Amino acid sequence: MAEYIKLYEKETDINRVIEVVEILRQGGIIIYPTDTVYSLGCDIMNNKAVEKVAKIKDIKVEKSNFSFICHDLSHLSDYCKPIPNPVFKLMKRNLPGPFTFILPANNNVPRYFKKKKKTVGIRVPDNAIIRQIVKQLGNPVFSTSVHSQDEVKAYMTDPELIFEEYDRIVDAVIDGGIGGNQVSTIIDCSNDEISILREGKEEVIY
Repeated sequence: MAEYIKLYEKETDINRVIEVVEILRQGGIIIYPTDTVYSLGCDIMNNKAVEKVAKIKDIKVEKSNFSFICHDLSHLSDYCKPIPNPVFKLMKRNLPGPFTFILPANNNVPRYFKKKKKTVGIRVPDNAIIRQIVKQLGNPVFSTSVHSQDEVKAYMTDPELIFEEYDRIVDAVIDGGIGGNQVSTIIDCSNDEISILREGKEEVIY
């Protein structure tokens, strides 16, 4: 059965954050709040955990539209090729925020992500809970949205209902309050021209 962990953005309990980090380090799967929808994820360095997330979502890792949750922009060079200055400035203007930036991946991205992909999605959510978890973990968290079984709703927003649905599937559900139902805006910066692949919660500030 999954652990149900209540965390608050304004007063994040560091001991409980460390508890979540230990779950991730041991290959656990968590559901956590972002600035858009609740998401399912794990430590990107644990390939078995990544495969488990993919199995839960019934997708193949190499074909999934995955993204990495980062604490800030300081470690972009760890996973991305050199970023042109205009792109970096665009990211600084919009992050933290509800945006996913598609960037060229470098060789540090785990191989199981790159079988057919040469890009990586980078997220720095405007949510202190998941960013604190990522900071304590020391590397990004694999991220994919939690969809609702209800055909009327695209995404699950109530953490208590999420827990009921996933308590025997994941290792922890983090209650960060009622989530949103609008996804992130996806910005493709992998080519010469910057383009919007998906309109989401907010418009890009150029």
